[in-house]
Amino acid sequence: MALGGGNFLIQNKVLPGSYINFVSASSSNANISDRGYAAIACEMDWGKENEIFAVTAEEFLTDSMSLFGYAYTSEKLKGMRDIFINAQTVYFYRLNKGTQASCELGKARYGGTRGNDISISVTGSEEKYIVETSIDGSVIDSQTVTSAAELEDNEFIIFNNEAVITASEKISLSGGENGNANESAHQEFLDKLESVSFNNLGCLSDDETIKKLYAQYTQTMRDTYGVKFQTVIHDYAAEYEGVINLANDSTDGEEYGLVWWVTGACAGCNINESLTNKLYDGEYGVFTQYKQSELEEGIENGCFMLHKNGDDIRVLDDINSFTEFKDGKDKNFGENQVIRLLDQIGNDIAVMFNTYYLGKVQNNNSGRMAFWNDIVTYNKELLKLNVIEGFEPDDVIVELGNDKKTVSVTNPVTPVCAMAKLYMTVIVY
Repeated sequence: MALGGGNFLIQNKVLPGSYINFVSASSSNANISDRGYAAIACEMDWGKENEIFAVTAEEFLTDSMSLFGYAYTSEKLKGMRDIFINAQTVYFYRLNKGTQASCELGKARYGGTRGNDISISVTGSEEKYIVETSIDGSVIDSQTVTSAAELEDNEFIIFNNEAVITASEKISLSGGENGNANESAHQEFLDKLESVSFNNLGCLSDDETIKKLYAQYTQTMRDTYGVKFQTVIHDYAAEYEGVINLANDSTDGEEYGLVWWVTGACAGCNINESLTNKLYDGEYGVFTQYKQSELEEGIENGCFMLHKNGDDIRVLDDINSFTEFKDGKDKNFGENQVIRLLDQIGNDIAVMFNTYYLGKVQNNNSGRMAFWNDIVTYNKELLKLNVIEGFEPDDVIVELGNDKKTVSVTNPVTPVCAMAKLYMTVIVY
């Protein structure tokens, strides 16, 4: 990481940066950044390898064939469609490293079995050859050339410009293989992810070692480096506010299939919204055969659960896996809406400080007053969004820290949550 960040116990940090603690109270540019950014690693039949690449919802709709090798409507992309229901941008990483399919005229742009569905046809004569690239029988590229040297690579084929072209009805590529993903692939993904900003991370695995890896990575990034995001993990009681423990199994495909939808829903949820009672509109089957007592037990154990409500499937309660409430970290930290707000504040104030103050503004009364004013302005924006209440500018304190380079900030906030419970007394006269 280029800059320091994370929690602090005493003012003894070495790296320049923003160190921000969130604790419960006893019993400039003040922009609020966008949400809707998710990150996920999965196995693919086609696509970029060894790099994280961003795909917007619009790009997924129009370019899924070149990006992932399949049309938007393909069953192969069901999970991706689920995450994009609510996410605006997803950072993908391909876990498996494939072998490229090939033929005498060229090779598939990416490794994987999808390359075996590509074919090349050549018609014409030496004066004019028409070279067509097809996938699943549909032409996706056509070029008119006199020799292979004139062929230009397209989104699916890297041509062999030294080949000899002869008229042939169809040449199929072969030899494409997917390769296997392992624990080290997940580690490589997480290492590369440190340079990306996102709201939620999804763990597509039911391997206990890999789930533990994601949970530990999340806690390290949040608490040591100040990178605030939450991770969705299927059936993993991490006992930590940064991890959402998705309890439901998918009834078709992998049991962790619902991670796709929940990751996108959490990433796309605004800080003045809650996922409680949100309608599940994904494509996976959902196990919801829970007794009332099991739903209650799930909430007590910090499980994010979907349940049957009439003919609909809805989110039971927008909570995370943290349940060990204590002084300094009360039950508010188990509410995802609160964590989203605190993460937003932490990320936005850190960006504000690192962009406009770090190494640029003197740590004197006027410099600290400018920083105080930006924080107050930011909090007033939160007040307008109805995500905090009772804010008083005088409660914000910006003062000199333990040395001449350090600024110490106290920024009390009272989060507001969406209504979730109704207790009503009806009085009859």
